[in-house]
Amino acid sequence: MYDFTILVLQGAYSSSVAATLDILRAAATIAPRHGLAPPTWRVCSVEGGAVALHSGISVNTSRLPRRAAVSDTSAWVLPGLGLDTLSAITRRFAMDDAKATIAALRKHAQAGGTVAASCSGVFLLQAAGLLRDKRVTTTWWLAPALQRLEPACKVDADRMVCDHGTVITAGAAFAQTDLMLHLLRKLCGAALVDAISRVLLLDGRQAQAPFIVPEAFSIGDDLVGRLAARIEAALPTPPKISVLAQEFCMSERTLSRHVQKATGKSTLALVQSVKQRRARALLEGSRMTVEQVAAAVGYQDATALRRLMRRVAGANPSRFRPAIAGT
Repeated sequence: MYDFTILVLQGAYSSSVAATLDILRAAATIAPRHGLAPPTWRVCSVEGGAVALHSGISVNTSRLPRRAAVSDTSAWVLPGLGLDTLSAITRRFAMDDAKATIAALRKHAQAGGTVAASCSGVFLLQAAGLLRDKRVTTTWWLAPALQRLEPACKVDADRMVCDHGTVITAGAAFAQTDLMLHLLRKLCGAALVDAISRVLLLDGRQAQAPFIVPEAFSIGDDLVGRLAARIEAALPTPPKISVLAQEFCMSERTLSRHVQKATGKSTLALVQSVKQRRARALLEGSRMTVEQVAAAVGYQDATALRRLMRRVAGANPSRFRPAIAGT
């Protein structure tokens, strides 16, 4: 019996597939040194054979069994699919191999098996009906779309990995590394994962928050784009939300509903995200002190900026000064 079944679809993100296999190979090499049984795995697809991935790379696969075995206790792992819009996901999931994969995932989960996915692969779990009443994550700019598709789940785009027992989800494509480290930690323990991280120079991350540009949640939403531009142009004195509503000819409630639907965040959170993004740009690309940056984005002192950066980006302002640290 295998510990992991890596389920690969045609066009899957090649780096996500490669990272999955490289981490497992490293685990198999390192585990005996710690007195642990090495993990076992298989790479499967609906039809088996060579599967073409993103960027012209291919991987050899075994055919996924037509019937879910009750004895199959392996964790089924879906690497990222490299789909960056809901329309692309919808088109891809209409294909026969995706439909068969969704049905197989549903059967495996119903038999008590674990399923895990990152990035747009999480949408396969949603299509299989496996996310209801669970806290999940996905690539951060697709989080609002996932929430609309499955209102009964809680999409936490700030998290890198969400573990809900037998359903485990991870963020954007390279969060596949975080997903695999999390799964190996559950299976083999922290010592093995720490060793793998040192060998592969991987740094476990708990949050996507430092990488999120919340305005980008609203890709294709002209109103939120104009709101963000208006707020940034007014710094260090952004307009009040009531003023923004008046300028865009709507009530505060209507504005709030629109921003919430497009970004999954409140209007105040949008204002704070614009401040945080501008502050980060100044920290990374100028010699301004933290106090000067705080004033430039509308704070009276650096303490307020530090609180914002910790809450929104998960780090202190000093984290974002690599560009000038050695000068």
